[in-house]
Amino acid sequence: MNSREALVALNMVPHVGPVRYRQLLDCFGDPVSILTAPKSKLLKVDSVSDTTADSITNWETAIDLSGELKRIKEFDCQIVTQQDENYPELLRQIYDPPILLYVKGTLGPKDKNSVAIVGSRMTTSYGTSTARKLGYQLAYMGVTVVSGGARGIDTAAHQGALSGKGRTIAVLGTGINQVFPAENASLFEKIIANGALITQFPFNRPADKQSFPIRNRIVAGMTLGTVVVEANLTSGALITANFAVEHGRQVFAVPGQIDSPRSKGCHDLIKKGAKLCEGAEDIVTEFEYLFPTTNKSGAGITSGALPGLTLSDNEKLVYESLALEELFIDDVIAKTGLPASAVSVALLTLEMKKLVKQMPGKLFSRYQRE
Repeated sequence: MNSREALVALNMVPHVGPVRYRQLLDCFGDPVSILTAPKSKLLKVDSVSDTTADSITNWETAIDLSGELKRIKEFDCQIVTQQDENYPELLRQIYDPPILLYVKGTLGPKDKNSVAIVGSRMTTSYGTSTARKLGYQLAYMGVTVVSGGARGIDTAAHQGALSGKGRTIAVLGTGINQVFPAENASLFEKIIANGALITQFPFNRPADKQSFPIRNRIVAGMTLGTVVVEANLTSGALITANFAVEHGRQVFAVPGQIDSPRSKGCHDLIKKGAKLCEGAEDIVTEFEYLFPTTNKSGAGITSGALPGLTLSDNEKLVYESLALEELFIDDVIAKTGLPASAVSVALLTLEMKKLVKQMPGKLFSRYQRE
């Protein structure tokens, strides 16, 4: 048994969570030594009770490690540990990072620039369209969109990111082989091809009331900030927002109708200091340091830097349309021949790249540098 296999086993042993694992590792030095330690030595570790020590010493009878390793191989997923380069850097920084992650798809350097979009499962058309728009805009700008793969706001956020030809990651509250909800099977396949499904739970773990808060901790922990779109006062999305605050990350909330119960949670977050979010620009302006102000060759996808001054075809068309004069957005649409949605996104990204500025009345001009 090697260290990686021992980590898979420890992740399955009852009563051994991330914090207790760290304490055990400090004492024994490596995962294999933890599993082979006698009960007497285990009991000398702070917080290790008699029950926990029994779970560890009897691990071979309590869990099926060989079966789990076989399932990992057959399902063609990866085990990513805290020692691996592709373990999310921001997640590694929290108080209780998962011992390991099951990953179906890929995690890469670009994912360090990630934002979570979360909200209610029971949503309105306003909430769905807003989540999809935010997901699209962020992904188009090179930000990885992270959510929980659930129906409602989560699904819309993932769909928006995929429409924006960007990356998206779904953090599951189940085993990696469980499709929950069942109707998201095809969406999960698209996410795998353009990002990843990840979870800390072993194979066949079903969803339950305990697994979702644990999942939410990862969503908040691996991202720069969390955007809450439509959440009532009891929504699990507020748990994610609370984790983000605990992790020292930014929280955003999308306002809704003042008499809508489904927006009460968002309004409460705004009252408590969350940044009001009306569009992707409200999110990205909090992380302007991610956008280079000079056109450095080689900056981009593999380094994890955002696009900077590298322009897409749509951005080039929009930028050229503003060469001679200031234009209202309708005039830009007419001059470029692009759809209104494409022009809106292009103008937003050009603003973030300090190439275009917006004036009152949706009037746009090129950004004039001193």
